[in-house]
Amino acid sequence: MITCLIFWVITFINCFYLPDYTVGLFVWLPIVMAICTTVIYGYKNELTNRQLWRNAFFTLLVYCIGLLVFAIEGVICIIMAAPIGLFFTWIGYLVGKQILKSRSKEFPTAMLTFLVLSVPAVMGFEHLSEDEEDIHPVVTSIEINASPEQVWQNVIVFPELDEPEEFVFKTGIAYPINAVIDGSGVGAIRNCNFSTGSFVEPITVWDEPNLLAFDVKEQPGTMKELSLYNIHPNHLHGYFISKQGQFKLTKLANGNTLLEGTTWYYNRIKPTIYWNVWSDYLIHTIHKRVLRHIKVHSEQKS
Repeated sequence: MITCLIFWVITFINCFYLPDYTVGLFVWLPIVMAICTTVIYGYKNELTNRQLWRNAFFTLLVYCIGLLVFAIEGVICIIMAAPIGLFFTWIGYLVGKQILKSRSKEFPTAMLTFLVLSVPAVMGFEHLSEDEEDIHPVVTSIEINASPEQVWQNVIVFPELDEPEEFVFKTGIAYPINAVIDGSGVGAIRNCNFSTGSFVEPITVWDEPNLLAFDVKEQPGTMKELSLYNIHPNHLHGYFISKQGQFKLTKLANGNTLLEGTTWYYNRIKPTIYWNVWSDYLIHTIHKRVLRHIKVHSEQKS
């Protein structure tokens, strides 16, 4: 509870006053929290390794429950962050165990104080640093038993999709509903409507029936959080940035059409090597939902 109380306060400050979801929150915080709880619990107690690591992970569990109770985070985001949280808690436990092995007669108050203060310091440094836009493409394709001309009509505009069957969309993740367009050709405005709002997409390439490309001028929140309260964490707005997209239609030798959907985006949540795995998976799932819908309508007309 000592460590949880301290790190709930630090997390609150990070999420609402230094709104950067980066290495300080997802890497350094669980390491330091596990070091502190391991040293505090084991300093004057002869405990087994099993007792120590169970205590470290139980502390992480209590910490996460507190994030829900105090309306700092929602269920889905905690689940998504759990793998790296567990991994770095284990690293912190190992470091704390080594500190206990070399313990002196005096409790290492100064060292633990320095470690605790280093967490908001790291978060503050990251908040001051400038983000680089590491734009990352995600490509999904499907073969459709129809000509490019027939598929094209369902690319620029498609009717409302059925309620999603995919489990991930039932957790609150935003999913596409329909698409409408105002005008035609370059400069037309396409609106791809999602469960959380609309992507506003000015058309930049109109090569009928081969390529439709667009920028993303506005975008809605990425999800509706599962929580005890009606919360709107900062990371739901302005952290996953969709920059542009396109639909490419290629006529195959058998007369069918290969339809490729591409989204270019960058992720402000770090470590990006981890969070891009989630982003890529979710974008592929969204792509598949749209492409299957286009396939069904195109083949029915064909």
